[in-house]
Amino acid sequence: MSRKKALFLIGSPNQTTQMHQIAQLLADEFEPYFSQLYYDGWQRPFYRFLLWTSGLDKTIVTGKIKAKADNYLAGHGLNNDFEARVFGNTYDLIVCCSDVVVPWPLVRRTKTVFVQEGMTDPLNYWARLVKRLTRFPILAIGTALNGMNNCCDIYCVASEGYQKHFEQVGVEAGKLIVTGIPNFDHIEQARHNPFPHRGYVLVATSDLRETFTPENRPRFIRECARIAAGRPLAFKLHPNEELPRAVNEIKEHAPPGTLIFTEGNTDHMIANCAELITQYSTVVYVGLALGKPVHSYFDVEDLRRKLPWQNGGTSARRIAAICRGFSQFEGSGSAFLRQFGAEAFATVAAVEASAVER
Repeated sequence: MSRKKALFLIGSPNQTTQMHQIAQLLADEFEPYFSQLYYDGWQRPFYRFLLWTSGLDKTIVTGKIKAKADNYLAGHGLNNDFEARVFGNTYDLIVCCSDVVVPWPLVRRTKTVFVQEGMTDPLNYWARLVKRLTRFPILAIGTALNGMNNCCDIYCVASEGYQKHFEQVGVEAGKLIVTGIPNFDHIEQARHNPFPHRGYVLVATSDLRETFTPENRPRFIRECARIAAGRPLAFKLHPNEELPRAVNEIKEHAPPGTLIFTEGNTDHMIANCAELITQYSTVVYVGLALGKPVHSYFDVEDLRRKLPWQNGGTSARRIAAICRGFSQFEGSGSAFLRQFGAEAFATVAAVEASAVER
């Protein structure tokens, strides 16, 4: 009996590894294929125009971040069905890491499960204006309007706080279920790591300028030095930043001896730090989960309410159980969730985890 086919839409390294984890747990039932996020249907010409005008050059759908995703697929021997045009497949399930960029014709005729990737960008004035006046959440240039399209059948989110957030952005309440999210559901394990440094103040930067958000980086660096107050200072740069510029600014404005990292495991760096400074970065949740003093451009108390569920690393298994059950269900995503409920999925995930351990 041949397996069903599932298409996993990927993007950033975090989105890509999350989707791979889920795909591995579905391998007995689904033949997995992967594609970078893409538009199709009536919005495709608009999307192509943005690519042609370099309007998306600093986003995950093109450039070095797309290259990282492609290299990850190649390195793990995974099927790269870019824009679903390589293999000519008919898919039984699509697992999305975003609903800002979606292949509309495929989504409309296929069962879809959305998986929250991490922190969403702030609903600033521009994002609210885009939401009110257009049908193109991509114009917000980021993740602020994830959920606005309300186009997936089921939305798997990180926490009850994010459940409320996605409902506010535009997702039907009945489509939402709290599962936790892979990569952010077992943060405690980051304490055991080989990173050699300890006791420093860590700064995890964001790609604000690369996503067309004004930033006074020299002033930010000086503020970080003030917070450090003579303690060792270390910077972990966002992978989408223009590195020569960012590195040179730190060398010019930070105290002598400041450490600069452009690669490496950020979670391990946070686990070993004394205090964490962020801008708009999901890694602030790592600091909060580990009990670190944190700084963020977001309201920290709101972040505490949205902190991803720490469930011992079982989120991918829970999401896989939803994908498996929904693929066999005749009806809508909300009807599926009403019939089975969150407790049933938790039970399924626990049984599966126990079977794997045996």
